[in-house]
Formats: sequence, structure tokens, C-alpha cells
Amino acid sequence: MTRKQIISLCLKLNNVYEDYPFNKRQSNLLWTTIRHKANKKIFALIFERDDKLYINLKCEPQYVDEIRELKADVFPGFHMNKRHWNTVMVNGDVSEKELTKMIEHSYRLTL
Repeated sequence: MTRKQIISLCLKLNNVYEDYPFNKRQSNLLWTTIRHKANKKIFALIFERDDKLYINLKCEPQYVDEIRELKADVFPGFHMNKRHWNTVMVNGDVSEKELTKMIEHSYRLTL
């Protein structure tokens, strides 16, 4: 999947929008955030690092470690609270179907 495809997948959810609040000229990373319109909470942060695409997604603490153990391409949340967020390498060992479920889960947790 490409960055554009991931963003489109996130934007299919109800009442959300794309935002770029963290980008500065001197920054090496371009962050795309996906937020809820009503409460402005972020449920997905998309970025590229070392030519790889990643997405940060919220997760319930009781499942964070389990998912990281099951999937080699799921890591503690990059620049996030490691207890509540995972970073998923897109196009790694997480299928598109699994990634979609993780995005939907993050969306629900931040409503």
C-alpha cells in the first residue's frame, strides 16, 4: 500500500479529516494525521522513515504486547505513549485486512 492508499482507507471512516499539525521546515518526517471532526482526537499518524511507510494506531493496553509478539512489523508507538500506541510497518507482515481492523479499532478507541 502507498501513503495515499492508507490515507484513503482512513478517510473512509465517518466524520474524519486529514491534518498536518506537526510538520516543520526543518523536520525530516512528514506526518499525516487523521482526526475525528467532532473531538479533534487523532486516531492515526502516518509517516515515512528510511524509505518505509508506517502508521501509528491506538490500541487497548491489554492487547499491545500480544500484537507486538505476534507480528514482527508492529512496534511500540514511535513518538507516542508506548502503552497505548503501536507503530505498524505498512507492507510488512500485517495484512491489509488486519491493518484495516487495527485502524477501525483505533478509530473507535478515540471517539
